[in-house]
Amino acid sequence: MAPMTANVRPVRLPLGPTGFARVSGVSRETLEKLTAYVELLGQWNRRINLVSANTIGDVWRRHILDCAQLAKYLPRQTRVVVDLGAGAGLPGLILAAMGVPEMHLVESDLRKSAFLREAARIMDVPVTLHPERIEKVAAFPADAVVARACAPLDQLIDYSEKFLSPKTVCLFLKGETAGDELAAAKASWTITAETIPSLSDPSGVILKLSAISRAAP
Repeated sequence: MAPMTANVRPVRLPLGPTGFARVSGVSRETLEKLTAYVELLGQWNRRINLVSANTIGDVWRRHILDCAQLAKYLPRQTRVVVDLGAGAGLPGLILAAMGVPEMHLVESDLRKSAFLREAARIMDVPVTLHPERIEKVAAFPADAVVARACAPLDQLIDYSEKFLSPKTVCLFLKGETAGDELAAAKASWTITAETIPSLSDPSGVILKLSAISRAAP
């Protein structure tokens, strides 16, 4: 797994690939894969809505760094990761480029699934694509479950349940409503939760959840 450079202060200024590499500490090979992804994202985003058009100008901070920061919080020796509602492959394809051996991308939108398939080919990263609704994916244990802009937290945990083992960690990128979402989720779930400030967005956080189980009625 490619390391993330320790940095507790959010990056506020736009980044290019060189700045991203300096902040993240990724290898040249990983940077080449991510650069290929960024180029393809720009091309496809003109045809289908993968990310907001007003974020493309700062794609290395707003999207690549935002997702790459999760690598630091994956369990040691992580092998299997599930990205729920993978969309443009954020964060799944980014983490695959950074060394996750077995990345599962769940995305029911067929146009987005086509992009994910082409991006994985261009980047030369190993992924398993599930072009179907999360509810229809067969259950299997994962070391980590990740998601970004997919659903409210209580629903994300419900989606994640079929992939949970006692050691599974969930890493969800959230915004200013994270505290409220966590409080609401605790009405239905017993959770060990850590709220980590985002490196890419001063108003964002990473919710790191573990020891997840349904709360007693």
